[in-house]
Amino acid sequence: MTTPADSRRIRRPAWAGRNYTLLTSAAVVTNLGAGGALIAAAFAVLESGGDAGDVGLVAAARTLPLVLFLLVGGALADRLPRHRVMVAANTLNCLSQAAFAVLVLAGDPQLWQMMLLTALCGTGQAFFSPASEGMLLSTVSGEQAGRAFALYRMAMQGAGIGGVAIGGALIAAVGPGWVLAVDAAAFAVAGSLRAFLDVDHIPAREPGGGMISDLREGWQEFSSRPWLWSVVIQFAVVNAVVGAAEAVYGPLVAQDSLGGPGPWGLALAAFGAGTVGGALVMMRWKPRRLLFAGSLCVFPLALPSAALALPTSATVLMVIMFLTGISIEVFGVSWMTALHQEIPEEKFSRVSAYDWLGSIAMLPLATALAGPAANAFGRTAALWGCSGLIALLTAAVLCVPDVRNLERRTPDPAPEKASADVEGAVGRLG
Repeated sequence: MTTPADSRRIRRPAWAGRNYTLLTSAAVVTNLGAGGALIAAAFAVLESGGDAGDVGLVAAARTLPLVLFLLVGGALADRLPRHRVMVAANTLNCLSQAAFAVLVLAGDPQLWQMMLLTALCGTGQAFFSPASEGMLLSTVSGEQAGRAFALYRMAMQGAGIGGVAIGGALIAAVGPGWVLAVDAAAFAVAGSLRAFLDVDHIPAREPGGGMISDLREGWQEFSSRPWLWSVVIQFAVVNAVVGAAEAVYGPLVAQDSLGGPGPWGLALAAFGAGTVGGALVMMRWKPRRLLFAGSLCVFPLALPSAALALPTSATVLMVIMFLTGISIEVFGVSWMTALHQEIPEEKFSRVSAYDWLGSIAMLPLATALAGPAANAFGRTAALWGCSGLIALLTAAVLCVPDVRNLERRTPDPAPEKASADVEGAVGRLG
């Protein structure tokens, strides 16, 4: 006789097992906290008497450890149980954000103190990100991997949007210190959830030759795949110019032509909503040529910079940002599916670390040079340059045969061990 509980268990898809639910739930919690914390950190600096330059220094203090420690974090996550690395990183983030909150609530935090605590938070992120992506890639399996990644990303993006909205309201109501305290609590909750991850399905690691050897193996895996390093190089520049446009040029154009920060905030929110819509699309669509379809969807990323260069009306900009969010999420899910399909499980985190490093390495330089570039060539020309670089690099990547021809493989119909382990554990939504 089948009980209602048995029926619910049978209906649960393999990719939504215990680990998947824990990982996604923890990601939602941390993104809710982080969305408000980024705004709170900036307002904490300003309320302590700092200026825009000080805000930039605190932001840079978070980015620098990411660049320095990502590769080490990736090697460590492929050597140790990934969930332990994630929990340790969440603990560091919780303690650093809690200390930041106490400083702000006590009054008169010093710039060096805020930079130090933000740097500790960035260090935690450097170790967490490769471990988290490696854990997610090793958790899902089979034909529905793309759908699982789409749902995971949709949950993260939605939580990020909600976190920004709630965080902004809380800063206005109770001040940035309490929002930082909420972020610390979110890390504590998320770390607790991740402590319950089951890693029995992950094969035991063979003894390695040390950290340098692990990094060398990761580099060989990364550099031997033209589709992988070409897209990472593309996004090293694309992320840099998009970051410069959003962080520097967008607010200036909004102030001069769109009516101030309100319309610019709505445009950014429209982009976030678009990413949720793109994840919904990828819940159903499975393009056969993964990276060809995904790379075509990078072209629209050139449109927001062009819209700011004209400039368009705020309404048109919001529509463009929404459509751009949809298209870039199609790329994001396709990219994760390609990594899951092509990269050996024991090297997931190291390859992810090279991917993350490429994605952020040029961002601080681009934001630092955005102002001088606008002074030298004019803001409009700089924005057209951003748009042109995105289109040019995307066209160049499509010239790589492996990007055009990499196809989604149909998995073996026989049940895979990872799926069986996940289903057996059910008896899952840093």
